[in-house]
Amino acid sequence: MGLLEDVVGQLSQQLSKLSTASQVGVIVGGVLFFAVLLNVLQQVLFKNSNEPPVVFHWFPLVGSTVTYGMDPPRFFKENRAKYGDIFTFVLLGKKTTVYVGPAGNDFILNGKIKDVCAEEIYGVLTTPVFGKDVVYDCPNAKLMEQKKFMKIALTTTAFQQYVPIIADEVANYLKKCPSFKGKSGVTNIPKNMAEITIFTASHSLQGSEVRSKFDEKLADLYHDLDMGFTPVNFMLHWAPLPWNRRRDHAQRTIAKIYMDTIKERRAANKTDAQDIMWHLMNSTYKNGVKVPDHEIAHMMIALLMAGQHSSSSTSSWMMLRLASRPDIVEKLYNEQVEALGADLPPLKYEDLAKLPLNQAIIKETLRLHAPIHSIMRAVKSPMPVPGTKYVVPTSHTLLAAAGVSASDPAYFPEPDLWEPTRWSKDSSLAPKLPSSREDEEEKIDYGYGLVSKGANSPYLPFGAGRHRCIGEQFANVQLQTINAMIVRTFKLRNVDGSFGKVIDTDYASLFSRPLEPANIHWEKRNA
Repeated sequence: MGLLEDVVGQLSQQLSKLSTASQVGVIVGGVLFFAVLLNVLQQVLFKNSNEPPVVFHWFPLVGSTVTYGMDPPRFFKENRAKYGDIFTFVLLGKKTTVYVGPAGNDFILNGKIKDVCAEEIYGVLTTPVFGKDVVYDCPNAKLMEQKKFMKIALTTTAFQQYVPIIADEVANYLKKCPSFKGKSGVTNIPKNMAEITIFTASHSLQGSEVRSKFDEKLADLYHDLDMGFTPVNFMLHWAPLPWNRRRDHAQRTIAKIYMDTIKERRAANKTDAQDIMWHLMNSTYKNGVKVPDHEIAHMMIALLMAGQHSSSSTSSWMMLRLASRPDIVEKLYNEQVEALGADLPPLKYEDLAKLPLNQAIIKETLRLHAPIHSIMRAVKSPMPVPGTKYVVPTSHTLLAAAGVSASDPAYFPEPDLWEPTRWSKDSSLAPKLPSSREDEEEKIDYGYGLVSKGANSPYLPFGAGRHRCIGEQFANVQLQTINAMIVRTFKLRNVDGSFGKVIDTDYASLFSRPLEPANIHWEKRNA
């Protein structure tokens, strides 16, 4: 003790000679040093062999937050190479267990409701954006009923009505938009695609009355809602920050538009509409309660927002990829001429099936540019990992990253190459997917109709399990129609004339978008 007292005494004397600011700096530095030292020693000396390996990190609490946030797909791939398919990293002080590959997708996305929970993760983000009593602000059983109400409206008959509506919206937008005036030009395409996707979705899914109220100003309100999905809002969703104030104003404004439309329809006793709003207005929960108007309005916001994220991002990447491959643009145009006729008649739902390359554009773009790179679940009970000695404890968050297997050379030859022709069976780059027929796959009803479990596939652009996207078919119809109409109208190329080159990805939000400005050159075919 004498030696320790002498050392402490000398250090205290030296410290007392310093200014107050210097003393504070020395103390903070010392605390940080010992925190880092203890954190490193804990990782090296106290490993838990019954839990997945932890990604090495210097700083406690911060952990791997920065490296993960800069480029999540690269983070997953690099650590998969080091630790295997399952590993844990520290994200803002929370241990997060990543399980990649088909087995990991199945383990997390098809997890039982007693074991995993999405509501605890995403409720703080979605409730201020969508509104109360819908999606993750209600019991899971009620959410499944809400999904069933909306899914019922997404029928083949509805899609037959939607395709001409979407095609007309695209054609009118391309004629009127200032970005496409003249014979040729350059445009920041993500901004255009955000407007096109929201205009086409609002008209087809929500009716002409709603679409008539949509303009660029209302699209801006949806952008303000979108800003509620920033990662910082996992912790600061309640804070009186500028983007949260804009989010809340936008939510109230848009909800009122839907509420007013519902009232107008009821007052007019309108019964001939076949859009989703009409279906919701005539829907009843299992307990006999009709869906309240405020829930209809909030579900309409959720429906458009959920689709807007994925469709806006995917369509932007489609255009950027096509601009990098003018040869594919011409193949798409010729495909329409050969399948539909040189006069290119108005597009119909049945025509989409005649355009396999057009379909492949969406598949290949979603493979390399899945809108959501990380799908998280809270762990509600200890979860043994099949085939391993690991048990994921309730103190961890689970994270599925389906995009990792979608770019795995074990399933997709030359995985980093965007090549839509790979989806042709005779292609040398054809995916090496497990052979299965849809009618033979195991199906389950989570409360909104039978769906394929399908989570053990390496290709899951729309997720899987009880939270699988119900708008998958609509998204495909919407994106195929938009793509076909743009290819009819324009030739595309990169501004600098380069081949196969696209801009980097912006991972600042929860969704994988192109970094802006993302400019492409367009030229009208019939100028």
